[in-house]
Amino acid sequence: MPYQNVLMDEQSEPQTEILLTTISDPQQLSNYSLLLSAVNIPHHIICNSSREMEIYVFPHHLEKALYQISEFIDENHNWPPRSEPTDTFSPTFRAMSIVVSGLLVYIYSLSGDWSPTSLWFIQGAGDSQAILERFEFYRLVTPLTLHADVVHLMGNCFLGGILLHFLFHLTGNGIGLSVMLMTATAANFVNVLIHGPGHIFVGFSTAVFSVIGMLCTINFVTKTSRPLFHVFISVMAGFALLAMLGSSGERTDLGAHLFGLLCGLLSGNIVRLPNYHLIRKSTLAQTLLTTLSGGFVLGAWYIAF
Repeated sequence: MPYQNVLMDEQSEPQTEILLTTISDPQQLSNYSLLLSAVNIPHHIICNSSREMEIYVFPHHLEKALYQISEFIDENHNWPPRSEPTDTFSPTFRAMSIVVSGLLVYIYSLSGDWSPTSLWFIQGAGDSQAILERFEFYRLVTPLTLHADVVHLMGNCFLGGILLHFLFHLTGNGIGLSVMLMTATAANFVNVLIHGPGHIFVGFSTAVFSVIGMLCTINFVTKTSRPLFHVFISVMAGFALLAMLGSSGERTDLGAHLFGLLCGLLSGNIVRLPNYHLIRKSTLAQTLLTTLSGGFVLGAWYIAF
């Protein structure tokens, strides 16, 4: 028997409830019923034989009910919002930053403090005249592993180690090492071109500032949702700015800091490359890049000696 509910209006004319909509989803039915109740529209729900549910209202409420449901559908079209996929990548070997810092300490134990008579500094220090006139381009790489004194070394190991840990966690060891070395080498070359002959330089700080630049760009491009990462980048950027603008001294190479940062900001766009994520997830590719990076530094020192 069809459902009928009769309402007597003020003029005693009967009104029969009419079908508003048919729904098969219980959650949607509950939402519509709550909505109609919220706007004071009387309604009834009938379950038919096909397990569908029908909502009935009186004719003079039909237009208002259809309007409210239409507005409800429009407002909730994209609800609930889709959650962005979480990046769960992490390198297989998570102590590469410690290895890098350890190698810097080891080389310092062999070379000692800056000395014009030390073979390590004679053969490996950055010398703009030797680079520009004798094309000794290995001197763009070897200075990254030398330090003038223990304070210089510890500062670069501490700040650089923390920054490298975050870079490797985002890019993987191979990509992070190779891009850092290429960026720092390019920054040293720009610094040499700007200074001209007569500029001597050593230190890992160029690489440290290049990593700061890369992290800033990667953070901007990927729009990572890691709140601690955002805080960390802000704090480290503050320390970097302090080091650039507030430091002075005979051995402070502000040009290397500046060009390292600028080159890092550019090279951080590596994450935009089409095959970047495939290489990042490839253990073979990461291992190969790590090996090539180590060979790049060893090869520079081999040429130097």
